[in-house]
Amino acid sequence: VVKKNGGAVAASWVRRIFSCFFVVVKRPKLSSLVLFNQVEEDHTGYIHLDKFLPAMTKVLLDHKFPSIPEDLLLQTFEVRSASKGYLEPEELTKYMTQEGEVFTQEEMDEMLTALADHEKNLVYYKDLISQLTIDPDM
Repeated sequence: VVKKNGGAVAASWVRRIFSCFFVVVKRPKLSSLVLFNQVEEDHTGYIHLDKFLPAMTKVLLDHKFPSIPEDLLLQTFEVRSASKGYLEPEELTKYMTQEGEVFTQEEMDEMLTALADHEKNLVYYKDLISQLTIDPDM
């Protein structure tokens, strides 16, 4: 996603980055973002982080694209887990790597390292949702 020596993010990953914040962005609307003007400047397919990070922050804070509501995410997790309150890391990995805007195994490993309860080997989705969603009243 990020060039190691160049400090840039691949333009092809911008939609996936938004999805990490549970923000739904359709492809046609994505191309209208100011971020893509940065890509066109040097034609590399990368957006420099010094331009990407402030632009991404502004898009999120200005609510340019709707977040998926917490209650809908909770309902989705409850259906997937039979309302257990948690998913096993393997279950979450299966859903996130095989359905919708899929994540790579490397991305899932990073997510699970940060969010799983390592003692019980579970991902409590209420904790996950509260950490990954943005309060629309901010």
